[in-house]
Amino acid sequence: MIGCAKQEASQPAKVLFVAGKMSHGYNSHEHNAGSVLLAKALSESGLGIEAEVYYNKDNPGWTMDESLLEGLAAVVIYCDGGKKHLANDHVGTIDALTDKGVGVGCLHYGVETVDGEPGDGFLRWMGGYFQLGKSVNPHWLAHFDKLPDHPVTNGVQPFHIQDEWYFNMRFRENMEGVTPILTAVPPIDIIPDKDHHHNATPDARAAVQRRDPQHLMWVSENANGSRGFGFTGGHFHDNWVDDDFRKVVLNAIAWIAHKDIPSDGVPSATPTQEQLLLNQDYPADMSKVRADKYADFRRK
Repeated sequence: MIGCAKQEASQPAKVLFVAGKMSHGYNSHEHNAGSVLLAKALSESGLGIEAEVYYNKDNPGWTMDESLLEGLAAVVIYCDGGKKHLANDHVGTIDALTDKGVGVGCLHYGVETVDGEPGDGFLRWMGGYFQLGKSVNPHWLAHFDKLPDHPVTNGVQPFHIQDEWYFNMRFRENMEGVTPILTAVPPIDIIPDKDHHHNATPDARAAVQRRDPQHLMWVSENANGSRGFGFTGGHFHDNWVDDDFRKVVLNAIAWIAHKDIPSDGVPSATPTQEQLLLNQDYPADMSKVRADKYADFRRK
């Protein structure tokens, strides 16, 4: 039997991170390093979570032995998306997990898939996804000035941070079961005039002109009792140093694993520069670690 989110109280909630292949170069799309950092924080949180990372650098994709899927409370996918998404060919497997109550979360490019069976699966598992021809992926400074009252925002203070924040997502009809967590209004000039399937769609351009608030992170409660979330940030690995950015993701993972979130959120120590350098796919290139990572725009 694959997966089971209903675990004995004395047993830790098992969370499996599935990290995608090498991607954009040093300090960007560090799927493995980011997953290891978050898994370590969850395992050391004292909340009864046991997190591990599956990463097959030589044969990237959803290639793990099914024994790794036994007894899970949640799966978190951090990978390249679209046609390359490692979940596209495993919709049935993930459906079977969620039918057991297992939560599913996707980070950054991992929220993008293709329409059809994979897209429909994403709507079931986490309520939304990046839809080609509709959604866009610019780099911009998002201000999260107001947060909803939800366990995933416990302990998170309003913050602002630069990232490749995707928006104009495809959500379930009428946002059924979906709760926005991080919402911001993009700059008026963020969408180029020339259409492009990833960064300049007519629908997104019109939404920006209307000044529509955009949901950059959301959670879902699903008909089968499972939970999900999508988080569109996570392009820059050094963003994990921001305590609120990191906490809201840790909270979401614990929440989809059906853990109670403390009032001050999932605790974790701020990573040091040395810790950020660990487990990255590419050799260190300090010129690509942004000098602004401790600058004023990150401060409250």
